[in-house]
Amino acid sequence: MRIALIAHDKKKDELKSFVAHHVDFFKAHDLYATGTTGSILIEHTGLKISLKKSGPLGGDQEIGSMIANGKIDMIFFFRDPLTAQPHEPDVSALFRLSDVYKIPLATNIETAKHFLNSEKNKAQ
Repeated sequence: MRIALIAHDKKKDELKSFVAHHVDFFKAHDLYATGTTGSILIEHTGLKISLKKSGPLGGDQEIGSMIANGKIDMIFFFRDPLTAQPHEPDVSALFRLSDVYKIPLATNIETAKHFLNSEKNKAQ
């Protein structure tokens, strides 16, 4: 499976902990991430992750292009709903593309847990 990993600044630690806790799941898949988030995840988990640009510099759009071209199967985007993002139009476009192409998108840790449980149940 091809998985995108993205997190707003105030959610990067939460995504880092989540991925580290489930590293065995993530290491079995092809991972892509926006630049800063991916660099943090690589440093703390040792996972192989293909990096895109930082979100505000076009990384969200790069992931969006991958969605539109059938190259992403699932997205974990831990977003901060309480802080305005300077690249909010890019974030909205990514969410729209996930809906258009029917790509599962977890925007918080509880949804992410459900996604992992669902994938684990499929594997059994």
